[in-house]
Amino acid sequence: MIRRNEKGELSAYVPKKDLEEPIVNMEKPDMWGGQVTLANGWQLALPEMAADTRLPITVEARRMSE
Repeated sequence: MIRRNEKGELSAYVPKKDLEEPIVNMEKPDMWGGQVTLANGWQLALPEMAADTRLPITVEARRMSE
């Protein structure tokens, strides 16, 4: 799940790991279709979606190998 908090900061929640981390870097300015880096160092590949996609949203993201 990708969401934005009241400060406008993006975070990702991974339910299987019960992990929520801030997104600290995005490969693409609109995030979708590129990789994002979480504060813990994980890199996730996000699916292509419209730049104006409403948050929060549950997506199928793939963790990139280290």
